[in-house]
Amino acid sequence: MPTPTKGPRLGGGPAHERLMLANLAASLFEHKRITTTVTKAKRLKPYAERLVTFAKRGDLASRRRVLGLISNKGIVHELFTDIAQAVENRDGGYTRITKIGNRKGDNAPMAVIELVLEPVSAKQAVVAEATQAAAKAAPAAEEAPVEEAATEEAPAAEEAAEAPAAEEAATEEAPASEEAAEAPAAEEKDAK
Repeated sequence: MPTPTKGPRLGGGPAHERLMLANLAASLFEHKRITTTVTKAKRLKPYAERLVTFAKRGDLASRRRVLGLISNKGIVHELFTDIAQAVENRDGGYTRITKIGNRKGDNAPMAVIELVLEPVSAKQAVVAEATQAAAKAAPAAEEAPVEEAATEEAPAAEEAAEAPAAEEAATEEAPASEEAAEAPAAEEKDAK
């Protein structure tokens, strides 16, 4: 069971808070970035990210759950088509909060909360592209004709036949050099 939030709720009662978060999330999905107080932005972040996770699933049950919270069908459609597609490679962290200073009237700390729609990173995009290319190349390699495989094996067999001959020549040279090294050692023993 999730722990309840500490301190007073946003707007007074729990029903008002739920409606306020739903309206903030709808505005965030519609405009892609909104300016609000830091407290509301921090409370909105997990709420909006959960809705984006539902949108990434894309099934009918997820769409109905989101429609239960956000009543505007146009915004829900945009969430499930545009936003979910933009963040499909991202594993969380769909929103970003940036503090912008205090409000002029009541000196409340303000922040901008926005959707992170940029690609994850250039390096990860290149890695993902290379992985996809390798996956496409692997089935093509398996489908290679048998004749090509036979011609590739023939040169390998010729190289394998040449390798033992080279090893035999090396072993023939080795005993001769060992005998030459033993001869002076034997002469020294005889001299003593």
